[in-house]
Amino acid sequence: MTTPPDGLVGLDELWNRDPAASEHDIDPQRRRRRRRWGLVAALTVLVIVIGTPTAYVGWALNAPVASPTVTSQTPTASAGSAAAIQLFRDGAAAISVSGAEEYLGPDTGGVWLTSGMDDVRPMASISKLVTALVVLDAWPLDGADDVGPTLTFDEADNDLYDEYYVRGATIAAMPTGSEMSLRDALATMLIPSASNYAEVVSTWAFGSQGAFVGAARRWLAANGLDRTTLVEPTGLDRRNTSTPTDLLALGKIAAANPVIARIAATPSMTLGGAGTVHNTNGLLGTAGITGLKTGNLGEGTYNLLYTASLDVGAAAPLSVTGVALGGYSSAAINESVVATLESLRKGFHTVPVATAGEQVGSLTTAWGSSARMVIAEDAAIFTWSDTPITVTMDTTAPITYEDGEVVGTVTWTAGPQTATAPVTIQGEIEPPSEWWRLTHPDQLG
Repeated sequence: MTTPPDGLVGLDELWNRDPAASEHDIDPQRRRRRRRWGLVAALTVLVIVIGTPTAYVGWALNAPVASPTVTSQTPTASAGSAAAIQLFRDGAAAISVSGAEEYLGPDTGGVWLTSGMDDVRPMASISKLVTALVVLDAWPLDGADDVGPTLTFDEADNDLYDEYYVRGATIAAMPTGSEMSLRDALATMLIPSASNYAEVVSTWAFGSQGAFVGAARRWLAANGLDRTTLVEPTGLDRRNTSTPTDLLALGKIAAANPVIARIAATPSMTLGGAGTVHNTNGLLGTAGITGLKTGNLGEGTYNLLYTASLDVGAAAPLSVTGVALGGYSSAAINESVVATLESLRKGFHTVPVATAGEQVGSLTTAWGSSARMVIAEDAAIFTWSDTPITVTMDTTAPITYEDGEVVGTVTWTAGPQTATAPVTIQGEIEPPSEWWRLTHPDQLG
C-alpha cells in the first residue's frame, strides 16, 4: 500500500479511524498540513468555476467581427434631348461640319445633312467664286498679303460699267486709266459682287472670255465638280448651275485659299477707283459666319454659300460649310442659315448625370449598424444631342468606415467626353455593443 506523505493520513487509516476520535488526537503538524491542502483544493475549484466565464468575456469583447456587407448599384444616366437641325426647306440646302467627328460621326466633314433635292440650280453670283479660283489658279498669289500684278483699266473696260448697269447687275467704278492690283480687283469682284470686274479680270487673266470659259471647265473637272457648269464669269446667265453638294465642295476649296478666305471675310474696304465697297453677305460676324458668297437672280433664286466658325463649347470651334439655294428673299435665306447654325450649336449641351448625395450603395453589419454609399458631388457631361451615356462604378474596401471616407468613383462617358465623381460613405459604422458581443459568439472571429 502506498504510504502517504509525511503528515498526511492514509486512506486505510481514515477508513479504520474511530469516528469518535477527536481532531485533537491528531498530531498538530499533520493537522496544519491537512488544512493547507484543503485550502489549495478549494481555490483550485473556485478558479475553475470563475475563470472560465472570465476568459470568455475577455475573448468576446476583443474578438474580431465580420466586415460590414457592402451592397452597391451602378447608377444610370439618361441621354440629352435630341438635336433638331433646321435646314432651309423652301429650296435646297446642305451642310458639312469639320472638327466634331468624335461627336457627330466620321462622315460629317463631307456632306452631313441635306434638305430638298440635290439637283442643278442657277448659282447666280456664287459663280464669281469659281471665277476667282480659276484666275488664281493661273495667277497665284503668295498668301493673303501678296497683291499680285497690277491691272490698268482702259476705255473698253470702263464701258463695261454702263453695259452691266443696263442689265441691272451689281457694278463698281472702273475709271479709264486707273490701276488696281489683282488682289484688289478680285476683292471688288467678290465683296460688292461687281460683275464688270468679273469680266475684266477673267479676260485679263486668259486673254478672252472663250479662253477663260475653257480654263474654268478644266478647273471644275480637275476638282471633281462634275455637276457644276460655268458659261460666263458673273453668274448673270442662268446656265451657270451647280448642286448643293457640289457647292459644299466649292466652298471648302474657296475657304482653303487664303486670298479668297480673307476677302470673303471682309465687311467693307476702300479700293482705288472703286471707292468704298460693302460685302453683300450681311451675315458676316453673325452666328460665327465668316464668308463666303451671296448670289441671286431675283425671287426664287436667292442663294448663300457660307462658312462659319462655330463655338459650341467643345475644345475648339467647329468649321462649318453650308449652302442654301432657292430662297424667295435674302432675308428668308439669312434667317434660315442663322437658324441652322443656332440649332447646331444648341445640339451640343451639358447633361446633368448625378446629384450630390445620390445613393449608390449601402454598408450593413450583423449588429444593425449601417451607412450609405453616395455620390459626393454634382456631375454633368458635355455631349452632342442624344448620344448614349454609359456609366461605370469602381469601389474599394473601406478602411475606417467613417463618414466621408472615399470608397470609389463613378465615371460617365459620352462620345469623347468623360466625367467622374467620388463615392463616399455617408454616416458612420458604429462598433458592436458589449452585450451584442457577449450574446453573439457565433458572429465573432
